[in-house]
Amino acid sequence: MAPVPSYAPVLTTDPVVNHETLAALVGTQPPGVVRLPAGTYPLSQGIALGAGWTLVGAETVDSGSVGTWLSSSSPHGEPVVHVLGSDVEVSGLGLLPPHSAPGEHAGDRGTAITIGLYLYPEAPGWIERVRISGVHVRRSGDRAANCLAIMGAVRDVEVSDVTVAGGCTGLAVHWGAVGASVATLVGPTYHPHRLRVEGLRVSDAFEGFYLSSVHDVRVWNVCLSDVDIGFRLLPGDNTDRFHPADGAVVGRDIEISDACIAWRGALYGLRVAGWGRSEVDGLVTTLVYQDVAIRDVVMTALDPPDGAAPAGGALSRSPVVLERAYGVSLHNVSIGSDRRPVGAAAGEACCAARAGAFVG
Repeated sequence: MAPVPSYAPVLTTDPVVNHETLAALVGTQPPGVVRLPAGTYPLSQGIALGAGWTLVGAETVDSGSVGTWLSSSSPHGEPVVHVLGSDVEVSGLGLLPPHSAPGEHAGDRGTAITIGLYLYPEAPGWIERVRISGVHVRRSGDRAANCLAIMGAVRDVEVSDVTVAGGCTGLAVHWGAVGASVATLVGPTYHPHRLRVEGLRVSDAFEGFYLSSVHDVRVWNVCLSDVDIGFRLLPGDNTDRFHPADGAVVGRDIEISDACIAWRGALYGLRVAGWGRSEVDGLVTTLVYQDVAIRDVVMTALDPPDGAAPAGGALSRSPVVLERAYGVSLHNVSIGSDRRPVGAAAGEACCAARAGAFVG
Protein backbone atom coordinates (compact mmCIF):
# COMPACT_ATOMS: atom_id res chain seq x y z
CA MET A 1 0.00 0.00 0.00
CA ALA A 2 1.37 3.40 -0.98
CA PRO A 3 2.15 5.75 1.94
CA VAL A 4 -0.39 8.51 2.67
CA PRO A 5 1.00 11.89 1.61
CA SER A 6 1.70 14.40 4.37
CA TYR A 7 1.64 18.15 3.84
CA ALA A 8 2.86 21.03 6.04
CA PRO A 9 1.59 24.26 4.45
CA VAL A 10 3.11 27.60 5.45
CA LEU A 11 0.45 30.05 6.62
CA THR A 12 0.79 33.79 7.14
CA THR A 13 -1.18 36.77 8.43
CA ASP A 14 -2.68 37.33 4.96
CA PRO A 15 -6.20 35.78 4.77
CA VAL A 16 -6.27 35.68 0.96
CA VAL A 17 -2.89 33.96 0.71
CA ASN A 18 -3.84 31.46 3.41
CA HIS A 19 -7.07 30.55 1.64
CA GLU A 20 -5.33 30.20 -1.71
CA THR A 21 -2.63 28.02 -0.14
CA LEU A 22 -5.05 25.59 1.48
CA ALA A 23 -7.57 25.57 -1.37
CA ALA A 24 -4.86 24.82 -3.92
CA LEU A 25 -3.45 22.07 -1.72
CA VAL A 26 -6.71 20.17 -1.16
CA GLY A 27 -7.92 20.95 -4.66
CA THR A 28 -4.93 19.75 -6.68
CA GLN A 29 -2.80 17.34 -4.63
CA PRO A 30 -3.43 13.66 -3.83
CA PRO A 31 -5.48 13.31 -0.62
CA GLY A 32 -3.42 13.01 2.53
CA VAL A 33 -2.75 14.53 5.94
CA VAL A 34 -2.52 18.32 6.21
CA ARG A 35 -0.62 19.29 9.36
CA LEU A 36 -1.27 22.93 10.17
CA PRO A 37 1.29 25.06 12.03
CA ALA A 38 0.71 26.39 15.54
CA GLY A 39 -0.87 29.82 15.81
CA THR A 40 -3.99 31.69 14.68
CA TYR A 41 -4.42 32.19 10.94
CA PRO A 42 -7.09 34.18 9.08
CA LEU A 43 -8.90 32.89 5.99
CA SER A 44 -10.72 35.02 3.46
CA GLN A 45 -13.00 32.07 2.58
CA GLY A 46 -13.81 28.62 3.88
CA ILE A 47 -12.09 25.40 2.81
CA ALA A 48 -13.92 22.47 1.14
CA LEU A 49 -12.55 18.97 1.83
CA GLY A 50 -13.14 16.20 -0.66
CA ALA A 51 -12.69 12.48 -0.05
CA GLY A 52 -9.66 11.18 1.79
CA TRP A 53 -8.35 14.32 3.47
CA THR A 54 -7.23 14.70 7.09
CA LEU A 55 -6.88 18.18 8.59
CA VAL A 56 -4.88 18.28 11.83
CA GLY A 57 -3.99 21.17 14.11
CA ALA A 58 -0.68 21.54 15.92
CA GLU A 59 -0.12 19.42 19.01
CA THR A 60 -0.27 20.99 22.47
CA VAL A 61 0.93 19.96 25.90
CA ASP A 62 -2.56 20.52 27.34
CA SER A 63 -4.91 17.83 26.05
CA GLY A 64 -7.90 20.14 26.55
CA SER A 65 -6.67 22.87 24.22
CA VAL A 66 -5.74 23.28 20.56
CA GLY A 67 -2.60 24.71 19.03
CA THR A 68 -4.02 25.94 15.71
CA TRP A 69 -6.93 28.32 15.14
CA LEU A 70 -8.43 29.24 11.79
CA SER A 71 -10.57 32.36 11.61
CA SER A 72 -12.74 33.21 8.62
CA SER A 73 -13.78 36.66 7.42
CA SER A 74 -15.83 35.40 4.48
CA PRO A 75 -19.05 37.31 3.79
CA HIS A 76 -20.50 34.46 1.71
CA GLY A 77 -21.72 32.16 4.50
CA GLU A 78 -19.82 29.01 3.56
CA PRO A 79 -18.51 26.87 6.45
CA VAL A 80 -14.96 27.43 7.61
CA VAL A 81 -14.45 23.72 6.86
CA HIS A 82 -16.97 22.01 4.54
CA VAL A 83 -16.71 18.21 4.36
CA LEU A 84 -17.99 17.05 0.97
CA GLY A 85 -16.36 13.62 0.67
CA SER A 86 -15.94 10.34 2.53
CA ASP A 87 -13.02 9.18 4.70
CA VAL A 88 -12.31 12.65 6.09
CA GLU A 89 -10.94 13.55 9.52
CA VAL A 90 -10.67 16.94 11.24
CA SER A 91 -8.92 16.96 14.61
CA GLY A 92 -7.13 19.16 17.12
CA LEU A 93 -8.29 22.39 15.53
CA GLY A 94 -9.84 25.65 16.72
CA LEU A 95 -12.31 27.49 14.47
CA LEU A 96 -13.56 31.08 14.60
CA PRO A 97 -16.40 31.54 12.09
CA PRO A 98 -17.48 35.05 11.06
CA HIS A 99 -20.85 36.51 11.93
CA SER A 100 -23.51 34.99 9.70
CA ALA A 101 -27.32 35.10 9.63
CA PRO A 102 -28.25 32.36 7.13
CA GLY A 103 -31.93 32.12 8.06
CA GLU A 104 -34.30 29.36 9.10
CA HIS A 105 -33.68 26.97 6.19
CA ALA A 106 -29.92 27.31 5.88
CA GLY A 107 -28.65 25.53 8.96
CA ASP A 108 -25.67 24.21 7.00
CA ARG A 109 -24.45 27.76 6.25
CA GLY A 110 -22.30 30.05 8.36
CA THR A 111 -20.94 27.17 10.44
CA ALA A 112 -17.50 26.22 11.66
CA ILE A 113 -17.87 22.72 10.16
CA THR A 114 -20.62 21.31 7.95
CA ILE A 115 -20.71 17.71 6.77
CA GLY A 116 -23.01 17.31 3.76
CA LEU A 117 -25.75 19.70 2.58
CA TYR A 118 -29.32 20.55 3.45
CA LEU A 119 -30.52 21.00 -0.16
CA TYR A 120 -28.77 19.19 -3.02
CA PRO A 121 -28.89 20.24 -6.69
CA GLU A 122 -29.16 16.56 -7.70
CA ALA A 123 -29.27 13.11 -6.12
CA PRO A 124 -26.09 12.79 -4.02
CA GLY A 125 -23.90 9.89 -3.07
CA TRP A 126 -23.49 9.19 0.64
CA ILE A 127 -20.69 10.85 2.58
CA GLU A 128 -19.30 8.18 4.90
CA ARG A 129 -16.65 7.54 7.55
CA VAL A 130 -16.06 11.07 8.81
CA ARG A 131 -14.31 11.77 12.12
CA ILE A 132 -14.40 15.08 14.00
CA SER A 133 -12.41 15.12 17.23
CA GLY A 134 -10.76 17.58 19.58
CA VAL A 135 -12.30 20.59 17.78
CA HIS A 136 -13.01 23.90 19.53
CA VAL A 137 -15.43 26.51 18.17
CA ARG A 138 -15.92 30.05 19.46
CA ARG A 139 -18.64 32.52 18.41
CA SER A 140 -18.52 35.41 20.81
CA GLY A 141 -21.87 37.19 21.07
CA ASP A 142 -23.19 35.63 17.83
CA ARG A 143 -26.32 33.46 17.99
CA ALA A 144 -27.52 33.67 14.39
CA ALA A 145 -25.79 30.59 12.91
CA ASN A 146 -25.05 27.02 13.96
CA CYS A 147 -21.56 25.87 14.88
CA LEU A 148 -21.39 22.27 13.62
CA ALA A 149 -23.86 20.77 11.16
CA ILE A 150 -24.38 17.21 9.90
CA MET A 151 -26.97 17.25 7.14
CA GLY A 152 -28.43 15.14 4.39
CA ALA A 153 -26.72 12.12 2.85
CA VAL A 154 -24.25 11.51 5.68
CA ARG A 155 -23.60 8.30 7.63
CA ASP A 156 -20.92 6.59 9.72
CA VAL A 157 -19.83 9.75 11.52
CA GLU A 158 -18.00 10.04 14.84
CA VAL A 159 -17.89 13.33 16.76
CA SER A 160 -15.82 13.29 19.95
CA ASP A 161 -14.44 15.79 22.45
CA VAL A 162 -15.84 18.87 20.74
CA THR A 163 -16.16 22.15 22.65
CA VAL A 164 -18.46 24.95 21.47
CA ALA A 165 -18.87 28.41 22.98
CA GLY A 166 -21.59 30.68 21.58
CA GLY A 167 -23.67 30.39 18.44
CA CYS A 168 -27.19 29.22 17.68
CA THR A 169 -27.03 25.39 17.90
CA GLY A 170 -23.81 23.71 18.95
CA LEU A 171 -24.44 20.59 16.84
CA ALA A 172 -27.30 20.53 14.31
CA VAL A 173 -28.17 17.15 12.75
CA HIS A 174 -30.83 17.43 10.05
CA TRP A 175 -32.26 15.57 7.07
CA GLY A 176 -31.57 16.81 3.54
CA ALA A 177 -33.20 16.58 0.13
CA VAL A 178 -32.91 17.40 -3.55
CA GLY A 179 -34.52 20.71 -4.42
CA ALA A 180 -34.04 24.42 -4.79
CA SER A 181 -35.99 25.06 -1.59
CA VAL A 182 -37.88 23.23 1.13
CA ALA A 183 -41.17 24.25 -0.48
CA THR A 184 -40.32 22.57 -3.80
CA LEU A 185 -38.79 19.26 -2.75
CA VAL A 186 -40.59 16.06 -3.71
CA GLY A 187 -38.04 13.52 -2.50
CA PRO A 188 -36.25 11.46 -1.86
CA THR A 189 -35.00 12.76 1.48
CA TYR A 190 -31.70 11.76 3.05
CA HIS A 191 -31.40 11.14 6.78
CA PRO A 192 -28.13 11.05 8.75
CA HIS A 193 -27.55 7.73 10.49
CA ARG A 194 -24.91 5.60 12.16
CA LEU A 195 -23.86 8.70 14.07
CA ARG A 196 -21.91 8.62 17.34
CA VAL A 197 -21.40 11.75 19.45
CA GLU A 198 -19.34 11.62 22.66
CA GLY A 199 -17.90 14.34 24.86
CA LEU A 200 -19.81 17.30 23.39
CA ARG A 201 -19.46 20.48 25.48
CA VAL A 202 -21.63 23.47 24.55
CA SER A 203 -21.87 26.70 26.53
CA ASP A 204 -23.36 30.18 26.07
CA ALA A 205 -25.29 29.09 22.97
CA PHE A 206 -28.96 29.20 22.14
CA GLU A 207 -29.13 25.39 21.99
CA GLY A 208 -26.83 22.49 22.75
CA PHE A 209 -27.83 20.16 19.93
CA TYR A 210 -30.77 18.82 17.95
CA LEU A 211 -31.50 15.66 15.99
CA SER A 212 -34.07 16.03 13.22
CA SER A 213 -35.37 13.03 11.26
CA VAL A 214 -32.47 10.65 11.93
CA HIS A 215 -31.98 7.01 12.89
CA ASP A 216 -29.29 4.85 14.50
CA VAL A 217 -27.77 7.62 16.61
CA ARG A 218 -25.94 7.56 19.96
CA VAL A 219 -25.19 10.72 21.93
CA TRP A 220 -23.54 10.40 25.34
CA ASN A 221 -21.32 12.15 27.86
CA VAL A 222 -22.50 15.67 26.98
CA CYS A 223 -22.51 18.88 29.00
CA LEU A 224 -24.76 21.71 27.84
CA SER A 225 -24.31 24.72 30.11
CA ASP A 226 -25.69 28.26 30.10
CA VAL A 227 -27.91 27.48 27.10
CA ASP A 228 -31.47 28.59 26.35
CA ILE A 229 -32.39 25.03 25.26
CA GLY A 230 -30.49 21.85 26.03
CA PHE A 231 -31.50 19.62 23.13
CA ARG A 232 -34.38 18.64 20.86
CA LEU A 233 -35.34 15.37 19.19
CA LEU A 234 -37.55 16.09 16.17
CA PRO A 235 -39.23 14.13 13.36
CA GLY A 236 -38.43 16.66 10.61
CA ASP A 237 -40.82 18.96 8.78
CA ASN A 238 -42.00 16.16 6.49
CA THR A 239 -41.48 13.26 8.92
CA ASP A 240 -40.57 10.28 6.74
CA ARG A 241 -43.03 10.63 3.84
CA PHE A 242 -40.27 11.09 1.25
CA HIS A 243 -37.83 8.60 2.68
CA PRO A 244 -36.92 5.81 0.20
CA ALA A 245 -38.04 2.31 1.15
CA ASP A 246 -34.54 0.89 1.62
CA GLY A 247 -35.10 -0.88 4.93
CA ALA A 248 -34.06 2.03 7.16
CA VAL A 249 -36.67 3.50 9.50
CA VAL A 250 -36.50 7.17 10.43
CA GLY A 251 -36.87 7.73 14.16
CA ARG A 252 -35.62 4.29 15.17
CA ASP A 253 -32.70 3.24 17.40
CA ILE A 254 -31.75 6.54 19.05
CA GLU A 255 -30.23 6.95 22.51
CA ILE A 256 -29.22 10.11 24.38
CA SER A 257 -27.54 9.40 27.72
CA ASP A 258 -25.20 10.63 30.43
CA ALA A 259 -25.98 14.32 29.92
CA CYS A 260 -26.22 17.48 31.96
CA ILE A 261 -28.21 20.55 30.98
CA ALA A 262 -27.99 23.93 32.71
CA TRP A 263 -30.64 25.93 30.84
CA ARG A 264 -31.77 29.52 31.18
CA GLY A 265 -34.32 30.04 28.40
CA ALA A 266 -38.00 30.91 28.63
CA LEU A 267 -39.26 27.71 26.99
CA TYR A 268 -37.87 24.30 27.94
CA GLY A 269 -34.71 22.39 28.76
CA LEU A 270 -35.37 19.54 26.33
CA ARG A 271 -38.12 18.80 23.84
CA VAL A 272 -39.15 15.62 22.05
CA ALA A 273 -41.73 15.97 19.29
CA GLY A 274 -43.27 13.35 17.05
CA TRP A 275 -45.37 15.60 14.84
CA GLY A 276 -44.26 17.67 11.88
CA ARG A 277 -45.96 20.06 9.47
CA SER A 278 -44.86 19.75 5.85
CA GLU A 279 -43.77 22.97 4.21
CA VAL A 280 -44.60 21.41 0.85
CA ASP A 281 -48.34 20.95 1.37
CA GLY A 282 -48.99 21.88 5.01
CA LEU A 283 -49.92 18.31 5.95
CA VAL A 284 -49.37 17.44 9.63
CA THR A 285 -48.18 13.88 10.25
CA THR A 286 -46.85 12.01 13.27
CA LEU A 287 -43.76 9.86 13.37
CA VAL A 288 -43.88 6.96 15.85
CA TYR A 289 -40.42 6.48 17.34
CA GLN A 290 -39.00 3.00 17.81
CA ASP A 291 -36.32 1.94 20.30
CA VAL A 292 -35.65 5.53 21.40
CA ALA A 293 -34.43 6.30 24.93
CA ILE A 294 -33.29 9.33 26.90
CA ARG A 295 -31.55 8.27 30.07
CA ASP A 296 -29.34 9.56 32.91
CA VAL A 297 -29.91 13.29 32.44
CA VAL A 298 -29.31 15.95 35.09
CA MET A 299 -31.20 19.19 34.39
CA THR A 300 -30.65 22.49 36.19
CA ALA A 301 -32.95 25.46 35.62
CA LEU A 302 -30.94 28.69 35.80
CA ASP A 303 -32.30 32.15 36.36
CA PRO A 304 -32.60 34.04 33.07
CA PRO A 305 -29.67 36.41 32.44
CA ASP A 306 -29.73 39.81 34.15
CA GLY A 307 -32.76 38.72 36.15
CA ALA A 308 -35.07 39.15 33.16
CA ALA A 309 -38.38 37.33 33.50
CA PRO A 310 -39.16 34.83 30.72
CA ALA A 311 -42.03 35.56 28.37
CA GLY A 312 -45.27 34.49 30.02
CA GLY A 313 -43.72 34.45 33.48
CA ALA A 314 -41.71 31.85 35.34
CA LEU A 315 -44.55 29.31 35.27
CA SER A 316 -44.35 29.10 31.48
CA ARG A 317 -40.98 27.34 31.66
CA SER A 318 -41.01 23.54 31.41
CA PRO A 319 -37.87 21.44 31.90
CA VAL A 320 -39.18 18.63 29.65
CA VAL A 321 -41.69 19.00 26.81
CA LEU A 322 -43.11 15.90 25.07
CA GLU A 323 -45.36 16.36 22.03
CA ARG A 324 -46.81 13.18 20.51
CA ALA A 325 -43.55 11.52 21.47
CA TYR A 326 -44.87 7.98 21.03
CA GLY A 327 -42.28 5.27 21.45
CA VAL A 328 -39.81 7.37 23.48
CA SER A 329 -38.77 6.21 26.95
CA LEU A 330 -37.23 8.42 29.65
CA HIS A 331 -35.09 6.95 32.43
CA ASN A 332 -33.47 8.70 35.41
CA VAL A 333 -34.07 12.31 34.37
CA SER A 334 -33.55 14.58 37.40
CA ILE A 335 -34.57 18.23 37.56
CA GLY A 336 -33.33 20.93 39.93
CA SER A 337 -32.73 24.66 40.08
CA ASP A 338 -29.74 26.90 40.65
CA ARG A 339 -30.06 30.53 41.74
CA ARG A 340 -26.43 31.32 41.03
CA PRO A 341 -25.36 33.56 38.11
CA VAL A 342 -25.16 32.15 34.62
CA GLY A 343 -21.86 31.83 32.80
CA ALA A 344 -18.73 29.89 33.67
CA ALA A 345 -20.00 29.00 37.17
CA ALA A 346 -23.10 27.40 35.66
CA GLY A 347 -20.98 25.32 33.31
CA GLU A 348 -18.76 24.11 36.13
CA ALA A 349 -21.78 23.19 38.25
CA CYS A 350 -23.43 21.41 35.33
CA CYS A 351 -20.44 19.20 34.57
CA ALA A 352 -19.83 18.56 38.26
CA ALA A 353 -23.43 17.43 38.66
CA ARG A 354 -23.12 15.09 35.71
CA ALA A 355 -19.91 13.57 37.03
CA GLY A 356 -21.28 13.18 40.55
CA ALA A 357 -24.47 11.56 39.32
CA PHE A 358 -23.00 8.95 37.00
CA VAL A 359 -19.46 8.09 38.11
CA GLY A 360 -19.45 4.68 39.76
